[in-house]
Parts: sequence; structure tokens; C-alpha cells
Amino acid sequence: MSSRLFTPLTIKSITFKNRIVVSPMCQYSSVDGFANDWHLVHLGSRAVGGAALLIAEATAVSPEGRISPEDLGIWKDEHIDKLKQITTFIETQGAIPGIQLAHAGRKASTFPAWKGRGQVPLYQGGWQTLSASAIPFHEREDAPLSLDTAGIQKVVSDFAKAAERALKAGFKVIELHAAHGYLIHQFLSPLSNVRTDEYGGNLENRARFLIEIIDAVQKVWPADLPLFVRLSATDWAENGWDEEQSVALVKLLKNKGVDLIDVSSGGLVAHQKITIGPSYQVPFSAKIKKETGALTGTVGLITEARQSEEILQNEDADLIIMAREMLRDPYFPLHAAHELGEDISWPIQYDRAKPTN
Repeated sequence: MSSRLFTPLTIKSITFKNRIVVSPMCQYSSVDGFANDWHLVHLGSRAVGGAALLIAEATAVSPEGRISPEDLGIWKDEHIDKLKQITTFIETQGAIPGIQLAHAGRKASTFPAWKGRGQVPLYQGGWQTLSASAIPFHEREDAPLSLDTAGIQKVVSDFAKAAERALKAGFKVIELHAAHGYLIHQFLSPLSNVRTDEYGGNLENRARFLIEIIDAVQKVWPADLPLFVRLSATDWAENGWDEEQSVALVKLLKNKGVDLIDVSSGGLVAHQKITIGPSYQVPFSAKIKKETGALTGTVGLITEARQSEEILQNEDADLIIMAREMLRDPYFPLHAAHELGEDISWPIQYDRAKPTN
């Protein structure tokens, strides 16, 4: 293999057959948190398509942690069976099943895009949201409750219990969602965290919540299986979370045994100003990788095989984590291999369609 995109990567006991990852993408298609055949086909078709790692969408560790009432969940044992069916199929395709564990905090209880905008009212099945501080995401929304110490410890415990269920469900990678303005990110950023206790103030205090979650998860998650963290490298807003704080945090996370940082950005505040273009978030991954030595994954308008290859050749990231392009083309890895001149195995059921030149 001459391309970096199709070079395997081993992290602990897991070897990813290439560097292509299906990013966690909310499907807003669950009832009471349960996975169903939509999730099986959504993730399964992309495993057939040749991706090395498939990360199931932001999966709520508690009912109140859902982004929307239709979010996937893993807060009770009954959720395990269908997830186990999905992970079993993924592995039959030579791919690795991963799951993103999440709590939406003040961005919970919202409508899916096709049902409306903003918070779901209580009378329509919404609920009281939680956060680091009683600051709403948008001024027209109800303020969240600021978590007290007992509430924080409950969330930490919820993450640990979710990790135990994820293991029983057959997942081989856990990603903790500390990005996009959700609860962990709300503790990290000074724009959403104005606490005066041990969880607020300096970076060490604002990172305490995440560190406690990592500690709790590591007690139940096997030491030989990878643990990822997704971060927003910047809030794209004045006086918010930024790249330098991200570098400082990643140094802490690396020392805590986190295996890879999934580097994204934004999502914390409604007034963010983002400059978007192809590979626009790659520099964040490159900076974190260079200044910390951590393994990184990169995201953000990555849509082409040669673009992906260049990112890896430049050592700006170790994994290419793709979202919308994978929605458009579940078989992107098969097409990318042909474009880069790599001869990879196709599913035997589809082998008759494999290009011969």
C-alpha cells in the first residue's frame, strides 16, 4: 500500500484497516432511546462501504441528556440488545464499531430540524435542561439549571454506566463528546461556565468535570480498548474557548491515557462566526498534533480521496473523520481506493462490480 489513507493504524489492541472513519451523525430516529433497523442499515451500509471505524451518533447517557426526544440512548440495559445486533454486523465487515457517549446539557430538549426549531416545550415532551451555569444557549430559550455537586456526580456516574453498557453491546471504541456546545464543552468554555466553585474559574477547574468523567469511564472500560475525546478547538467567539486552551487540555488528556482527539470546532454560542471552506478545521488538528504529540482525527468539509491523502501525508491528522460525504456516498472508501490506485477487498456480494482498472 502506497497511500496513507489505506495504511492500517493500531491503537492499543485495535487495528483500523484504513484511516477512514464514519463520524457520529445524529439520525433523530429513536423512540425512548432505542436503536432500530434504521440505525442498523445506516451504520451497516457504511461498514459494507469499507470504512475502518463507525462511530454511532451522540448517544445519550441519560434521558435528560438527549439533544432531542428522538435521540439514541444508552441509559438503560434494555437498549443493549439492538445495539449488539448492530455492532455484530459491523464486525462481520471487518470494521470496528465505536460509540459517542454524550450529554447535551443546555442544548438538550430541542426539535430535530425537520420538526421545528429551538426548545421543545414541556407540554410537547420537552424537559428542564442542565448546564455548568444558568446561561441559555439562546436568549429566547429557557435558562438551564446550574448543576450542583450532586448533579455533577450523577452525570459522571451516568457516563460510567453508559460505558459499561457500551462494552456489553460490543463497541470497541468509546468517544466522549466534549465538543459542539454540549455539556462537557459547557463546563470547558468561560462563555458558558461562570462558576466560582472547584468546577469554574481557571482551565484546570473548568476541565475537572471532563477529567472526572474520564476517570470514571476508565474504571469500567478495558485498558486495551481505545478511548477518544471529541473537542471543539475553538468557540469562534471572543473570550471563549480557543486553540491554546485546547492544546493545554490535550496535554492533560494525553497524560490521562486518552488515545486520540477528534478535533472539531464551534457549537457553543449562537453568535459564533465561522469561516468555512474545504478542510477548514484541519489546522486545528495539525496544531494539536504538533504541539502535544497526541493522535488526532480531523473533520470539516473533507470530501475527496486526494484531499484526505494530502492531510495524512502532511501529518496534520492520523484519521479522516467524515460526516456529510458519508451520507452522500456510503461507499466512499471503495471509490477512494480505486482513485488512489489501491487494491482493497470488496464485500464478496459486491465483488462483481469492483473496477478492474
